[in-house]
Amino acid sequence: MSNINVLSQRYAGPEINGIFSETGRILAERDLWIAVMRAQKELGITIPADVIEGYEAARDHIDLDFMKQREIETKHDVKAKIEGFVKASGKDEHIHKGMTSRDLTDNVEQMQFKKASRIILGRYVSVLRHMLDRALEYQGIVLTARTHHQPAQPTLLGRRFSMWAEELLTHILNFESFLNAYPLRGIKGPVGTQFDMLTLFGDPDKVLVLEKMVAESLGFERVLHSTGQVYPRSLDYALLTQLALMGSACENFAKGMRLMSGYELVTEGFKEGQVGSSAMPHKMNTRSAERICGFSTLVKMYADGASRLAGDQWEEGDVSCSVVRRIIVPDALYASDGLCETTLTVLKNMGTYPVIIDKEVDRYLPFLASTEILMTAVKAGVGRETAHDAIKHHAVAEAMAMRQKGAAPQLSEKLANDPVFKAAGITEARINGILEDKKHFVGNAGQQIEQVAAKASPLLERYAKDAQYEPGDIL
Repeated sequence: MSNINVLSQRYAGPEINGIFSETGRILAERDLWIAVMRAQKELGITIPADVIEGYEAARDHIDLDFMKQREIETKHDVKAKIEGFVKASGKDEHIHKGMTSRDLTDNVEQMQFKKASRIILGRYVSVLRHMLDRALEYQGIVLTARTHHQPAQPTLLGRRFSMWAEELLTHILNFESFLNAYPLRGIKGPVGTQFDMLTLFGDPDKVLVLEKMVAESLGFERVLHSTGQVYPRSLDYALLTQLALMGSACENFAKGMRLMSGYELVTEGFKEGQVGSSAMPHKMNTRSAERICGFSTLVKMYADGASRLAGDQWEEGDVSCSVVRRIIVPDALYASDGLCETTLTVLKNMGTYPVIIDKEVDRYLPFLASTEILMTAVKAGVGRETAHDAIKHHAVAEAMAMRQKGAAPQLSEKLANDPVFKAAGITEARINGILEDKKHFVGNAGQQIEQVAAKASPLLERYAKDAQYEPGDIL
């Protein structure tokens, strides 16, 4: 009894699963064989029309048991599939003429990878749109920004979302360019020289035309000119690296959600009947955000695995990479699909707790304003380092009093009574005046949100249908 691929069964959607299913793979291979036969006939090879029609009619007649038995006997999966298609068609043996196994497998795999990647690209466009929706929705919420996980300065919650959105946008645009330039191996024969197909046609121009026709049938505009038996596995590494980069942007979002949720600033959503812990009934864990981080880790692991194959092809090629590639590339796309669906679910269901957010800002505001107080002292003629030392002395003391005794911060009063500030004429009222308007501390945060939204607009327009995608129910 074989075990089920958990990524495929539990997390990937039907479109990606359909591409990489055993049936989907066989149908894609048969489509390639039919495309090659059609091109060969059009370019002068004698193949009766009824033969092609017979293979087309038998396309969906798949006898898995026969092919598996023949693979056991021949120890060759492609040979078993050729025999299975010939048997299903009941026609003469006209498929696979002038081809080697890698003419079939590499090209079909690349088609699968590109087709699945286009779906993933669309999902990430939807994630980007949802992130920007939240950025605009939350652009009026002042938030305590943190660096090194310590309170730093005020920002906008929406600006935090635009930060993640801009990172994702950068990688989506690079992924789009990568897919547009992604080249097909093409029909190259055993060592890449196209010798067998040239022998069949006797005309090098016809060989090139056939390759172009086949590439177009698989959805490719570009073909490698001088690859070996296999295409460079560095292309797999590049593909998985692109997936890892997009996933890392969502991981940053997910970790931000986990941290903010821990302070009760936001929720990823907690449905009626949901259980956070079997032991602690009060728990409302960020289980989906944690899952996003797990998916991102997986994709990075797969990218690392692909790096081990890049540059490891002997001479014109070998198949030592096969067992690795059959696992890591489909699984990286399964994981990416699950990552996107989970990220979209969090973005759709999340909420904020403005009261808690405001309380946190009020608690830290005197400290968050320390850089402006510093500049006020400098403008009043105090040396920067002198002012810095005075503010640090009182700020640290007040912070420790808050943490150890639960005391309310009295930083304004302490600074106003400091000899350095007194000498400069900086009063408590002046310092409190700095603290009155929270929103002025956020600088250009609102404008930056608008800038990221404007920068993303052309991409969202290009993929308008994908941008409107909404997630289904996840486990």
